[in-house]
Amino acid sequence: MPSAVNTATDTTLTSKDPARRPGYGQLLRTPGAWSFLLPGFAARQPFAMLTIGIVLLVQHTTGSYGSAGAVAAFTGVSMALFAPQSGKLADRFGQRAVLVPGVLVHTASVSALTALALADAPLWALFAAAVPTGASVPQIGPMVRARWAARLEGSPLMPTAAAFESVTDEFTFVVGPVLATALCTGVHPAAGLVAEAALTLVGGLLFAAQRRTQPAHGLAAAHARVDRVSALSVPGVRVLAIAFLGIGSVFGGMQVSLTAFTEEIGQPGMNGLLYGLFAAGNMLAGVAVGAIAWKSGPRRRLILGYTGLTLAASLLWSAHSAVLLGALGLVVGLCIAPALISGYTLVESLVPASARTEAFTWLTGAVALGQAAAVTVAGRLADAHGSAAGFLVPLAGTALALATLLALRSRLLPRPATRTVARGVGHRVPVTVD
Repeated sequence: MPSAVNTATDTTLTSKDPARRPGYGQLLRTPGAWSFLLPGFAARQPFAMLTIGIVLLVQHTTGSYGSAGAVAAFTGVSMALFAPQSGKLADRFGQRAVLVPGVLVHTASVSALTALALADAPLWALFAAAVPTGASVPQIGPMVRARWAARLEGSPLMPTAAAFESVTDEFTFVVGPVLATALCTGVHPAAGLVAEAALTLVGGLLFAAQRRTQPAHGLAAAHARVDRVSALSVPGVRVLAIAFLGIGSVFGGMQVSLTAFTEEIGQPGMNGLLYGLFAAGNMLAGVAVGAIAWKSGPRRRLILGYTGLTLAASLLWSAHSAVLLGALGLVVGLCIAPALISGYTLVESLVPASARTEAFTWLTGAVALGQAAAVTVAGRLADAHGSAAGFLVPLAGTALALATLLALRSRLLPRPATRTVARGVGHRVPVTVD
């Protein structure tokens, strides 16, 4: 679907001029980018508030980290199962058609979960409300990434866009948990979820209104039958999903264990600060990754970054002071961004354009599933043995994922002749992946 925007993008983004090396400035000059970036940023804030908001509210009403973690886990599992279907529907019918009803359902579901928790409803009722809450989480991050991929097809700016999105995600995880924690501890235990629902409604509808920048839908298969595949049928996507499960175990394990740690030392208000340090490390590393002109491919960077993440996570359980734990959390965060960015960058070379939103939602869902499992296990360990035991969960999750990643790394090499870019059928784009 050629257009003036695509033509401008082609001549600008593929320039051989060294002075125009791919960077954030050039990325943000992409035509139409700001029209989806600003509402997309507002709409993704609630995602970082949901889990911690549930944990803090349910722990307050039940007195159990295990119960709080289990309810949050139901939400995460539900999201992980339904998010790829949402992505597949968005690829087929368009993002707006999926996003608008999803935002409305999510707002209603979060409101119901909050009301049930405050009414001291039985645990099964909270589980029942958690299912639609997770299933309807708006997939803003994958949708923004799909918009970048549609505009930067075959461009050297794709890794920069992946880094920019990681930075945006992590800035979200700096602001979101701190905001939710401050509202829950300073205003009311339910205030975090109330704010999450309100931001979802307003931000989600504003993002859905940006129709001009959403990727083409339902027509890609008419141009190239080979592109009519499910994202999960690509072996590399399955390997990346396992790697992202491990990353999710870090997010979930940190959220619950940091909450338990700050309760143990009698300073619950420090929870948001410590988690903010962890997320800030991720954000800072993401900025650096996007600013560097890498000579190694994303597959190698993924393996190296994941090795560093596993080593850093292995030290968390030994921290016995807030200062040391904050420093270790910062280091763990610094190691997450290279792995996340490299994984998302690989999607562009592994998956045809007609299935990218689905692929991104599989990876986002894998993070949510890993987070859900980690929240449950870490919550029970923290209840029984203290926060130090909860910090073993990120270590176990990343170690298992790293072993799988090393064993199946060959599946992250795409077939060199499988990709056809939108600017011309049969025009191949070489991709460096290692």
